[in-house]
Amino acid sequence: MAFSEFEIKRYEKMTRLFVETRRPPVEIRDKVDISFRLKNQSISIFEMIFEDFKTKKGIEVPIAKATFVKSQQCWKLYWVRADLKWYAYSPMPKVKTLEAFLALVDTDEHSIFWV
Repeated sequence: MAFSEFEIKRYEKMTRLFVETRRPPVEIRDKVDISFRLKNQSISIFEMIFEDFKTKKGIEVPIAKATFVKSQQCWKLYWVRADLKWYAYSPMPKVKTLEAFLALVDTDEHSIFWV
């Protein structure tokens, strides 16, 4: 089941505010930036490395993902290994709120999300 319109707006706003705190300086955002995507029941945070900023051509490097599991009323957390596959974030595979997910990604106590 998809998120309601209210939930989508709320989650987008929360994630947008978080991403704003992690974005690189304005001077280099035409080369690299941080963004997010809300799709179905998941929120993905990724780095964008631009080959051509004007056309937005480039690559996305995944950072973190949370997927809401309605039956469990929790968010499952994921990170990406060098093989570019998503793996459960074993130090804390589930959290109750999106805020908790964003806080985990921000503090990154295990140096998994931010290089």
